[in-house]
Amino acid sequence: MKKLGKTLILSTSILVGVPTVSMMPLGITTVEASSTEKISKTSYQTTANLNLRAGASTKTKLILTIPKGKIVTSTEKKGTWSKVSYTYKSKGKNITKTGWVSNKYLKEHYQYSTIKTAYFFTQKRTSLYSTPDTKKKQVATVSSNNGFYSKQKIINSTGQTWYRIAYKGKTMYVNSSDVKKNTFTSFSEKKYKAKKDTFLYELYGNAHKKLVQVPKDAIISSSKRIGDWYSVRYAGKTGYVYIGEFSEYADEITYTYTDTSETFYITTKEANLYAAADSTKEKIATIAANNRFASTQKVENSLGETWYRISYNNQDVYINSQDVRTDSSSDIDITEEIIPETTFVTTIDVNLHQKPDAASSVINTISKDTIIVATKKTSNGWYQVNNAGNIGYVSSDILKQVRTGDPMNGRESYQFIDLRTQSLVTAKQIDDYIEKNYTSHGQVSVLTGKGQVFIDAGNKYGVNALYLAAHAIHESAFGTSQISLGKNNLFGFGSYDASPYIASYRFPSIDENIMYIAQQMKATYLNEVSGGFRYKGAYLGFSTKDLNNKRLDANSEGMNFYYASDPNWGKGIARHMQAILPYDKSYYSKAEVNKEIQKSPATPIGSDIFPDNIQAKANQDLVLSSSKEANDRALTLKKGSTFTLLEKANDYWVKVMVEDKIYWTKDINFVEYKKYISVQNLGRTTANDLKVRKGASTSTDILTALDMNTYVHLVLNENGTLTMDSSKKWYKVELTDGTIGWVHSSYIAKELN
Repeated sequence: MKKLGKTLILSTSILVGVPTVSMMPLGITTVEASSTEKISKTSYQTTANLNLRAGASTKTKLILTIPKGKIVTSTEKKGTWSKVSYTYKSKGKNITKTGWVSNKYLKEHYQYSTIKTAYFFTQKRTSLYSTPDTKKKQVATVSSNNGFYSKQKIINSTGQTWYRIAYKGKTMYVNSSDVKKNTFTSFSEKKYKAKKDTFLYELYGNAHKKLVQVPKDAIISSSKRIGDWYSVRYAGKTGYVYIGEFSEYADEITYTYTDTSETFYITTKEANLYAAADSTKEKIATIAANNRFASTQKVENSLGETWYRISYNNQDVYINSQDVRTDSSSDIDITEEIIPETTFVTTIDVNLHQKPDAASSVINTISKDTIIVATKKTSNGWYQVNNAGNIGYVSSDILKQVRTGDPMNGRESYQFIDLRTQSLVTAKQIDDYIEKNYTSHGQVSVLTGKGQVFIDAGNKYGVNALYLAAHAIHESAFGTSQISLGKNNLFGFGSYDASPYIASYRFPSIDENIMYIAQQMKATYLNEVSGGFRYKGAYLGFSTKDLNNKRLDANSEGMNFYYASDPNWGKGIARHMQAILPYDKSYYSKAEVNKEIQKSPATPIGSDIFPDNIQAKANQDLVLSSSKEANDRALTLKKGSTFTLLEKANDYWVKVMVEDKIYWTKDINFVEYKKYISVQNLGRTTANDLKVRKGASTSTDILTALDMNTYVHLVLNENGTLTMDSSKKWYKVELTDGTIGWVHSSYIAKELN
């Protein structure tokens, strides 16, 4: 043993109540603390069994051992020691002991509790924080009389009460001393008139998002308030106004109509069009500045406003005189710019005008839900489009931008053939196309030589073999995708955008996968008799999505309606079909359609088996059964509980372990799995022959090599984070035999995290 000189050797068992006699050289020459410091009364929780001593030193008398997880309070510190009071029950009585403990095994104690939704309003200019304390700099400041709702109360370590709130999309905390509680009150509906220009806010306070301007003299109505903030609907938006900026309004608005000679008006700013000559009525549209309209009627209302009746998309509407100027010229000054081809859908029946001007001649009327392509945009908010060979202009306010797979140039292509017809394609043509494309990337393909399997599947189930091959090629990148290589699943069947690999089915072989899909497509997507909701036409078709990725049902059809989230999925498969065997209109116009009904095949037997010790947390209550067959609701796993993930079957039953007992659940929806579970440490290799090394460096020894799509156990730190090296480029992993090694993070996909 090396000579230690005067260095004192301590065991952590001197500081914490650990029943061990092993000694650890800490290099500590003294355990005596320095001066005493008074602190605000603070609550702490013990992180280990902790010794309470008579003084701030390990040399002093041991009073008792405080169990891990207990709450103590402190008002005094001395170096690395804290003087605490600990209360516990003994023989039915509360006993309080005071003494000294090591700071190392204390953490500040915050009490979080869920409360019924409550509403709090700031009483002064108030700071908001990222945590329920003032340790960090404030993240926002709001003025008085701003309201927030809360569902969580926190009492922090110093006894302050805070509330968790949401502000500008972020979670923040407000001190209870800065706010007062308020509640909603309902009352008989009343009308109010704006005393000045103001705003409608998303929530109850001017610190919140402004939804729309409410101009002076606008009339609103309300039947619910919270404090000084009244809930109203205005200009198609629902929000809150500050009642101090309104006065009660009791009179009904009256109108005086005067016919005039035709007069042209041009909008001087963005303007609203209404169903009647006052802004309390339904808003029909919002139009940009520099739009021209003709009017033959002036309307004066009892609010002292002047309005003009105009025609907008074949509907009589009204525009406020303050938003327009009189125009006597025949043309208005409008600039025009060329834009990339942009796809829109009409939201109502709309007129196609000769010029970007509502007063110009109408070429024709475009029906609602028509897809059009714009190539130019004008300075006054109109688009130039081509509709059925007619070039003209439509106003942007009645258009919705979309992404679509609709070719819009005719339907004479594979995208619209009946997929229940037989193809003249040969196995060699399919094989040659696959060989030519996958080999150019130097990859391995599970589709090599499978042309005849597609022919056989098409003949057996009455499905177009060329389509089957193109579908597989499109989904699997010519048989090189990870799902096709790892699961013999060429079509990504069962896969979801949120969990593509794990959710997808695992098949015994490529041949069985092709046969399964042929039967499944014929029984569902191509079955007009009993295909159910999936049948939207026995052809590839297309879908149309808005910029929020919401499908527009009126502009979506065929298999692409439901089968894939990509609007151009059908078009992509049709391109592969065309590349293998050019489309023959004369053949498909006469080809016989096989309308024989197929039953859906049984779900193939298969599972994803995960490594040992894959840790997960329930994000909502999950019902567990003792077995798949029993389905007996043996246990409800509460939200926030942890468990071990063991297996996911093709039928979406998931095998888990809770406190050393095995259960099964079908409560996890893999379409949006994050609502149900979070997995901490499941990895999957994304490269072949992935080296597992002894250390976090390519210079260290190789322990073994893993195949692509191997699930791996990523080692966790004590705080639940993944163990990585200092460069954050290597993961620590535990192999199936218990060996510890390191793999580069570039080749690991974190699954279900």
